[in-house]
Amino acid sequence: MSAFPHRVGRSGSRIVRRLWLEETVTIAARLVASIAAPLDSTSAEAPQVLHWPDRRLLVQRGDTEVVALDLDVPHAGRASEVRFPAPWPRHFGSVTVSPERDAAVFAGVHAVRSVEATGATRWEVRHGCWGGGCPLLHVSFGEYADDRDHLHADGGSVAVSADGRLVWAHVLGSSGSGGHTEDAPEQWVVLDAANGRILGGVETMTVASNSEHTSHPDPGWMGLSIGEGEEGSPVLWGRWDGQQLTTGQIGVEQVLLAVSPAGRHLLTVDVGQWSLSLHQVENGSVLRELDAADTVPAHPGSTGEDRVYWDYDAAFVDEDTIVAGTSECDAPYGSVRHWLVDVHGMSLRGEISYPVPVSGPARAAGGGAWYTISKDGTSVDLWELAEEN
Repeated sequence: MSAFPHRVGRSGSRIVRRLWLEETVTIAARLVASIAAPLDSTSAEAPQVLHWPDRRLLVQRGDTEVVALDLDVPHAGRASEVRFPAPWPRHFGSVTVSPERDAAVFAGVHAVRSVEATGATRWEVRHGCWGGGCPLLHVSFGEYADDRDHLHADGGSVAVSADGRLVWAHVLGSSGSGGHTEDAPEQWVVLDAANGRILGGVETMTVASNSEHTSHPDPGWMGLSIGEGEEGSPVLWGRWDGQQLTTGQIGVEQVLLAVSPAGRHLLTVDVGQWSLSLHQVENGSVLRELDAADTVPAHPGSTGEDRVYWDYDAAFVDEDTIVAGTSECDAPYGSVRHWLVDVHGMSLRGEISYPVPVSGPARAAGGGAWYTISKDGTSVDLWELAEEN
């Protein structure tokens, strides 16, 4: 989630770090699988893992197509691949795939579109243009395909619920706002995944540069992190009861990282990446926090003067433990580090020990696993805790 603002200012004296153990305890990780990225990393986005209670997909987007692999079936001969034609190049928005891989849902500059593997458009919901104050309600991508301002447009995002029946979308205005959208408010809407019908929605009261959804095991719950550049980074938590969408806000300077497997807890980090916060789902209240500067030892390769801070990604291994990394601040000194965190006390249990070098943050993969992406973006490794732990 590196698109969110990075801030380093903070008051107080907690920048003085303390050593939490004389010798760091190491906790072994086991490699579950290594999966080759289906698309060329030079012309595609990095692969990602989408997960729900009973399904895990590896998804990668290129300019002309999106590929989804089922991680819970053998990959011999790419038998598990489903490919979806893309309605516009990857720089013009984001994409997600439904749990059953019957559709890819694209969040574009001017519309949310559901596409089947055949290339057929299942439905499209047009909305206000995200492109730099453009007041038009576009009919097609071709209207702005060669406009540089639209290439660097702001944008929303989409997610499909755990049961595949709902699409949650963060959009600018809606198709009901007519042909002029200069003052259209941002909205968070719930759509019928089968036909795109808008079931409900609320105004987010934000001015977004970007956003990202975080799924919950209950199809009626969803999280939304909205990046507003220097203006803030609110986290919204939504509940769809079948009739109405209600939302609450979890702070104004937070990023939602993960939801626990049973759905009882949320994990966030502040935009300055100082502290992990464990929240209660029902009301968003903070139960416990873990400050990096006070807890994580300096990287062995550093002088000890630079600040230690958390990544913008983390993963629940189970209801009791989290894998969180400090890879971004570790990277200048060589090897990156990931940490096992005890949820009950929000304390470090130890440093994750890998049998091979890893890069980047630890990201949630569901089913007690997390994943890392190779430095060159050509493969994804799935990890779990070794049995002896």
